[in-house]
Amino acid sequence: MTPDTISTPTPPRTSSARANALADRLEQGARALIAFASGLTEAEWRMRTPKDGRTVGVIVHHVASVYPLEIQLAQTVAAGKAITGVTMADVDEMNARHSTAHGDITKETAIAALETNSAAAAAAIRELTDEQLAQAAPVSLYADAPVTCQFVLEDHAVRHSYHHIARLRRAVAPQSI
Repeated sequence: MTPDTISTPTPPRTSSARANALADRLEQGARALIAFASGLTEAEWRMRTPKDGRTVGVIVHHVASVYPLEIQLAQTVAAGKAITGVTMADVDEMNARHSTAHGDITKETAIAALETNSAAAAAAIRELTDEQLAQAAPVSLYADAPVTCQFVLEDHAVRHSYHHIARLRRAVAPQSI
């Protein structure tokens, strides 16, 4: 082997402590939602939730199915690009389409999607640098306020399972008189 054929390995990228902490929190929330969903009866899985009427199972699958989109939004902000044209009405419409398309989702399918997509989301978060986490850009969901990538992650991908598990626990809890 001649010296001109030896390549110098690229030094491993140092992982951001902030990114790791965010990914850890996302994984913790996903594990909690998986544990909750795993313990549901078939009747609880099919129960319609107050307020929006989606079933418990559809909401568990919803959390899993939107991780890729939530990460894409955060990566857009991390690149310093604005997120435009996305409104809460769009989110509501997306949720309604998802509910119709996945109304018969099985517990096994939803949990598998949650495991796969939360792991991919956590891995993507761990790839972010501190500079990317601190990058801000206007986001239409927040009235075009310039928010950071970290904020987008915390308000969406990281918080999502925690938000829904709290609502789902209340929905399946025995009603007190």
